[in-house]
Amino acid sequence: MASTPPLPEPGALSITSARLILRRLCDSDAGPLFEIFSDEKVMRYWSAPAWRDHDDAMRSIKSHNEPIAKSQLIRLGIERRSVPGVIGVCTLHKIDTQCRRGELGYALNSAFWGQGYMEEALRAFVSEMFRFFSLHRIEADIDPENAASARCLARLGFRLEGHLRERWIVEGKISDSAIYGLLARDWSASCAHAPVQERIA
Repeated sequence: MASTPPLPEPGALSITSARLILRRLCDSDAGPLFEIFSDEKVMRYWSAPAWRDHDDAMRSIKSHNEPIAKSQLIRLGIERRSVPGVIGVCTLHKIDTQCRRGELGYALNSAFWGQGYMEEALRAFVSEMFRFFSLHRIEADIDPENAASARCLARLGFRLEGHLRERWIVEGKISDSAIYGLLARDWSASCAHAPVQERIA
């Protein structure tokens, strides 16, 4: 049986869209990251509590820049092309090379909600993740109460595939999971052709 090819590294990838750059995180992003992940509005539907220590940001940057083969994830910061500074992140984690699938994660500074940045970033990111890892499928697990996230996934072509009851417990709060899925062939037939990104690699 043929061996699994080595996973590429996050430093090899940068993505641009009409207004955004998605790039590897660096130490100088710690402040903006802490602002995002310490915000209770952003973390309301997250699967972990809000950050309370600036060191959480540095630990996150370090862990997410480890070799993908070790961490099984890639996280890129979202930055506006016109203004330096990370305003959000896109993540592919739980990467399974045998089954050619991964799980999508994302967060955006609440000051930039409602401006289309998250959908634009995800459209570029999803397209590149399908190509970069030769994925067959991308999944997303969101809180069913997160209506904005559900609408965003639907616009990208994700389908609601399941509802798991009382799956998460974060600081004593119990919540369900809504499971979404997107196949590469569905992406190629629809959303992939939206003119929002060009690759830099």
